Amino acid sequence: MQSTFIITFIGDDRPGLVEALARVVADHGGNWLESRLSQLAGKFAGLISVSLPGESGPALEAALDALHAEGISVRVTPCDGTLAQDDHQRIVTLTVLGPDRPGVVREISAALSKRSINVVDLESFVSPAPMSSELLFHAQVEASLPPDCEYEELEETLDQIADEMHMEFTLEASAS
Repeated sequence: MQSTFIITFIGDDRPGLVEALARVVADHGGNWLESRLSQLAGKFAGLISVSLPGESGPALEAALDALHAEGISVRVTPCDGTLAQDDHQRIVTLTVLGPDRPGVVREISAALSKRSINVVDLESFVSPAPMSSELLFHAQVEASLPPDCEYEELEETLDQIADEMHMEFTLEASAS
């Protein structure tokens, strides 16, 4: 019997950090299934999905805890392995671009949450504008729409938020 776990971690960015995590997973007979890893503000952080044989979870957790001595903070969360996704869901991709300011993610996520839209993936970054060096906020949000969500009404709401925040939003239906 296999068990699935999500490992979350953060540490100072350096060579060998991913190898340290992969070594512990492999030493416990684990299989690295999926991951999202990224350098952020001089740190390296991520999420890793692993499967382990039998009841190896506590031993894996203890071994990963020992990485604290190497400057890596780790948390292990058991999963039941079921997917929250519905085969009939509609997936949309929202692309955001505009002046960086506090509240952008809050406004977007509030509009989605109000409509019971689930954020599946969100990537964002800030970069200087080519001509003015003003900071620009970039985001790409993948979300699943509930069956009763009206696509056109969502577009109108996002257009209103974009106008208020002087941003550009592009909403596209994704192939599911």
